[in-house]
Amino acid sequence: MTTYAFVLDANNKQLAPTKEQKAWFLIRKKRATLLSRYPMVIQLKKKIPDQEICKDEIRCGIDDGGLHVGVALVQKCQTRNKVIFKGTIEQRNDVKHLMDVRRGFRRYHRDHKRYRPVRFNNRKSSKRKERIAPSILQKRQATIRVINQLNKWVNITNYWLEDVAIDIRALTDGYKPYRWQYQKSNRLDENIRKAVILRDGCKCMECGKSNCRLEVHHIKPRRLKGSNTLGNLITLCTGCHQKTEGVEELYMNRYFALLNSSDNKNLNYAQHVMIGKKWLRKQLSKLGMLHLTNGGDTANKRIDWGIAKSHSNDAICITDLRPDTCEIKEWVIKPMRRQSKAKTDNVLGIKHSDLVEYTFMNGETHRGYVTALYPEQNALNFQSPTKHCKKVNARKCKVLWKYSKIYWLDNVS
Repeated sequence: MTTYAFVLDANNKQLAPTKEQKAWFLIRKKRATLLSRYPMVIQLKKKIPDQEICKDEIRCGIDDGGLHVGVALVQKCQTRNKVIFKGTIEQRNDVKHLMDVRRGFRRYHRDHKRYRPVRFNNRKSSKRKERIAPSILQKRQATIRVINQLNKWVNITNYWLEDVAIDIRALTDGYKPYRWQYQKSNRLDENIRKAVILRDGCKCMECGKSNCRLEVHHIKPRRLKGSNTLGNLITLCTGCHQKTEGVEELYMNRYFALLNSSDNKNLNYAQHVMIGKKWLRKQLSKLGMLHLTNGGDTANKRIDWGIAKSHSNDAICITDLRPDTCEIKEWVIKPMRRQSKAKTDNVLGIKHSDLVEYTFMNGETHRGYVTALYPEQNALNFQSPTKHCKKVNARKCKVLWKYSKIYWLDNVS
């Protein structure tokens, strides 16, 4: 499997990438120094004149997604198109939960302070025009962080982005609405509770009672991360509602079949892709020429070219350059949190986010980045692609590399 290394000259000018074997040869001959091991970046000890720098076009393809983002760099050479980098960005999806926890701490702190007046209109930042929710904005920013880092190592001439167009309304309603139906609400009242009761004919859907107190029940409970949407709510009387308390799972399938609906929580990632597209395009346009494609063209090219489906391979097809081969090392990319809340700095010189290798008693060897440190026990946790290794002996761990800002993990790790 071919692996390429990025090359810089003594003045940090981006040169054409070379194979890793050639890069190690230059390092052994002391004609270059190693800047990064994962991915490999070397810096030559001499300056390269501008007229000798390769002017080949290098396109960056981006397959945008709410959970994974495919990124690929394809070099347009005179005789062939060469894939020099491909990887998949794993987006964080815990920001909403962390913000909820922080909100709970702040409310507790505020409620226990003396003489603290109630304030309502002090959230100016959350009311500004074209605001994007932080849980979604950080995904867009993570993509830009990775692109900016690649741009420091190689001269990307233009960017190709797949224009995601997902009809959320068609997915929730189960059919393709007419144009005028998009402007019309798909529920009978703006109040979600009233809309559910009106949809169910003002009667209990379990026993059929109508002249009683009616309550709205979450089919998939909130403790199981059920959504607060029309398809996940049903009307029940007080007695039937009490029957389901604590055993909601026993009634889920029957109630969903009764309403011919489902929990639309699985559409969250699709909605995240649709939000913030304008912001992402604006940021990419600042870096260079931006070209937009669509999913249909990507799928057709992938089938015509005989390429297996994956996020990184889709990013290759998005560049509109048919490669000679896609068999190169694939990277898993994870942008780090900007603020680390770790209370322990290091254990025996090993720090958070370091890439370590450890061999267990059964002979299995795992590589991954450090997630927790235990100085009292001289132990640590690290996450490998296949296993979360907990409280292993720090003395027997071998430090392979110290990451900064972004994890670059290969599938072999």
